Amino acid sequence: MYPVKRSGQRLILREIAVADIDAVFAIYGSEEATEHLSFEPRTRAQVGEIVARSVASAAAEPRTEYALVVVERATEDPIGFGRVALDPHQQRGATFGFALRSDAWGVGYGLETVKLLLGFGFDELGLHRIWGARSPLNAASARTMAAAGMTEEGTIREHILKAGQWRDSVVHSMLDSEWATIAPVSA
Repeated sequence: MYPVKRSGQRLILREIAVADIDAVFAIYGSEEATEHLSFEPRTRAQVGEIVARSVASAAAEPRTEYALVVVERATEDPIGFGRVALDPHQQRGATFGFALRSDAWGVGYGLETVKLLLGFGFDELGLHRIWGARSPLNAASARTMAAAGMTEEGTIREHILKAGQWRDSVVHSMLDSEWATIAPVSA
């Protein structure tokens, strides 16, 4: 499926492009924005490599990764990054993740982003289960995933090595049957 575009009330998810390097770097290069992510801040060159791989993965057949930019509708400003990656170890399953620029926090964009990613996975990819993991210290992400209707499943112990320290991850998931009960009806 290419190109991907999914619209919400205030946000749009669209395919990542090489022109998005600076927008992704504003997140992945930020110490504040990566505090709870699974990696240290990236250099601009590292972000360029990530974006190039993501653009290339969009042409893969079969496609297994969807790297999407979160764009504010009103300003057309890229404010975040989302990803859905099919899991080869789960039938009709995928992992997802998202990150927003810190200046876009606290206004509900995280919740809208999660709902757009879940809707894409369930409605367009026909997935059965989507899951994501967060830092145990990321209370905002916990609230966001709960508000989106995701279930907190448990903890993966010492899952992430970051800054020389092992960190747990808390898993949240949703099933297609759960999405069907809360998904907005399209007009």
